[in-house]
Parts: sequence; structure tokens; C-alpha cells
Amino acid sequence: MLTALAFIFTLGLLVTVHEFGHYQVARWCGVKVLKFSIGFGKPLWSKQFGVDKTELVIAAIPLGGYVKMLDEREFADEPNADLQLSQTIYSETELKRAFNRQSVYKRIAIVLAGPLANLLLAIFLYWLLFMMGIVGIKPIIGKVIENSPAAAANFVLGDTIQKINGKHVASWQDAGWILLNESFKSKSVEVEVLSRSQKTHTHQLDISNINSESNSKDVLSGLGLAIYQPDIPARIDEVIKNSPAYLAGFKSQDLVLSINKIKVSTRDDFVQEVRQHPDATLDVVVERDSVEVQLSVTPEQVIENGKIVGRIGTSFKQEQRVIDEFFVTTHYSTLGAFVKATEKTWDNSIFTLKMLAKMLTGQISWKGVSGPVTIASYAGQSANMGLKVFIGFLAIISISIGVLNLLPIPVLDGGHLMYYIVEIFTGKPTPESVMIVGQKIGFSLLGFMMILALYNDINRLITG
Repeated sequence: MLTALAFIFTLGLLVTVHEFGHYQVARWCGVKVLKFSIGFGKPLWSKQFGVDKTELVIAAIPLGGYVKMLDEREFADEPNADLQLSQTIYSETELKRAFNRQSVYKRIAIVLAGPLANLLLAIFLYWLLFMMGIVGIKPIIGKVIENSPAAAANFVLGDTIQKINGKHVASWQDAGWILLNESFKSKSVEVEVLSRSQKTHTHQLDISNINSESNSKDVLSGLGLAIYQPDIPARIDEVIKNSPAYLAGFKSQDLVLSINKIKVSTRDDFVQEVRQHPDATLDVVVERDSVEVQLSVTPEQVIENGKIVGRIGTSFKQEQRVIDEFFVTTHYSTLGAFVKATEKTWDNSIFTLKMLAKMLTGQISWKGVSGPVTIASYAGQSANMGLKVFIGFLAIISISIGVLNLLPIPVLDGGHLMYYIVEIFTGKPTPESVMIVGQKIGFSLLGFMMILALYNDINRLITG
């Protein structure tokens, strides 16, 4: 239910903002707007509003929307019949407000307004996030994997990353994002770290093996750097009612000592053993009130990212000491948050274009193209993880919609911009016959992209 609601809210918000951009600039340019539709297909609700009696519609298929403006070219298919028919319906004063009668610069502004509205929404969402404070994991290096680029660069456990190519690093997430972006520019980066002894060192890190299909979360691990994780005792904080752990007799504050006679030192040891043994009985020894208690529990099977793992229904509370020591919250002033939000939106937009360029040139595969199923899944997951995560997700999707709509593909906003730019140089509108051919090509490309996205969605569901 949460996934469905988050998905509907996400699409509803982003489509509304996009179409409102077209609508508002069209009104500023004096164009008469006939319909503002959120969704396609059968209308579920409609109402007229404003002096132009614009029809506001909420339709059944929430995968897009449109703004219909007065345009004489839509009245008839026969030569000259469109103008005759339009004059019987609208007065000459109204026809002057038709989209097709506006200057090319006004038409450009109206078409450009939709994608720009999405990018402005992303700036606003990031501004909110930076004002609220960004929580991240301190960029402290844990295990350095042998024979990796990080090992070759002589990174040491406990080093804290300070800068990458002169760019300040506030969190582990920052480090991954900067490295991913730098991989488009060079094959190595200069990384400044602060050692445990508070001495500054500089390492030259080879990033030539970064996979462009990776995201910022796994870039560092791919280079041989693991995040530092303190040893947290396996002390249970909560036992879910009627779960395998509850039925087996586990209680809050139990300290797990061993599983099947294998010593458990940390929380991660315990979680790993449980996950690896779905439907297998485990003999667990816990310490309760200074007394050792023996329990038997059978983890239930659950599917996680396409894999079957075990789960018993316990949770662990993160100690405040650990939160204070290994997590960092970065706050910004009102102006500072706006500047940072603008930079973040710009960087993400450029990154999206670079990824698309690499797809077109065959440097990376098209497996990263996602459709509504994946978006719905991520919407649900991010909403479940909290408001800040969901806001960040909305910003990323809004940027994607804005950038993709600017691509020079007929039927998209970018395709119309392409026609209008040609008109500026030639001094005359693009011929109707050319636009019809362009529409066919555009719909074919969009159809191919939709089929590819759905295929990737289904493939992810099957293979995880």
C-alpha cells in the first residue's frame, strides 16, 4: 500500500509541476489554455476554472499529463479547412491568442517551461534537505582490500578522507559521488586524508576501473575501500511479536553469545548467521541478567533483492555513542542551502546527460534504464526510510524528467525546441510534413524506450 501511494504521489507531483510550468508561461505569453490534464485516458474528475474556463482534468492513467492550448492547426485535416472552422468557433481576438500565432521566442519559452519547472522543483527540494540538515556517515576508511587500487595507493585503516581533487568531502556518500563524477574526467584522483595521528597525507588513487553503471554507494567498495564499522555488541533491542524470535523466547536486552557453538562478537556476526540459514534450526546462547540461556530458533524465509535469506524478527538500536562518533550532520544557512541545492541539481543534470551519452556510444549498457515498476519500488522504499530520503528521491526523479524532456526527440519538449531553433535560422516554421515524420520517429523511439524499461524492470524482479 505504501509503495502504491508513494508512486502515485511521486508521479502526481512531478507531472503536475511539469505541466504547470507549461500552463503558467503560456498564460504569461497570452495563450489561451483549453485543458490542463493530469494523467491520460478516461477523465475521473474535471472542473472549469479561470476567465478562459480552462478544463482541469484528473485522468485514469497517471503516467503523464498535458496542457492543451488553442492551436488552429488542430481543427481540420483538409487544406484551409482548419482556419475556416476555427473562425466559426473562436473570435478573431481569441485566435490571436492561439499558440501557433505566437512568436517563435514565446513558443520556445512555453515549451522550455515544463522541464525547467522540474529542475526548479529539484532545487527547492534539495534546498529543503540542506536546510533540514544532511545526515551522512563520516568518510573513515575501514578495511582496505588487498590487490585493489586503494591498496596500491597505500590507504590505511582509520584514515579520514578530507578532499578529492581539491573538493571537500563531508561524508562517505560525498566521496562516492565525487569519485563517480571525476571518473568522467580523468583516470586518477588526488585524495587527501587525515590519519589517526592527525597527520595529513595525499594519495594518488587510480579510478580507471570505476564502472560507469555503478552508483555512488558502491564506487568506493569497487576501489577496495570499505567503510569503517565499529564493533557493536549483538544486544537485542526489540523482538517483534509472533515472530520466530518471539516464539523462541528471545527478549529485549538479550546479549547473543554464540550460534551453533560459533562465537558471536558483534551484531553483524549475528545478523549474518541468521541470514545465511533460512528454515534451519539454530542453537543460540544468550546472556540474560548475567545468566546464560539456551534457545532454539528457525529463521523464516524472506526474499530480499531476489535472494532468499533468513529472518527471525529482532532489531538492534544504534547506540547514541556510535551515532555521535561515526555520523555527521551538515547544516546550511538559507542562502548557503540554496547555492548548494543549485549546484547539486546542476551536477545531477550534467551527470544524467553524460550517462545518456555513454549509453548512446555503447560505453555502458542500457540495463540502467528503469521503468515505472522500478520507480514505484524505489518510491516505496524511500518513503519507508523517512521524509528526508523520500525528498531526495523526488529531487532525483524530477531532475531525470526535466533532463529527458529536453532531449531533441520529436514529441518531447526538446524535439519542439529543435524545430523552433531551426525556425529561427531559416525564418520559417518547420513544414507540417516534416513534423509528421518526426512524430512517427519520436513515438517509435519512446515505444522502444518503454519496452526496454519494462524489460529491465521485469528482469530485475526475476534476477534481483
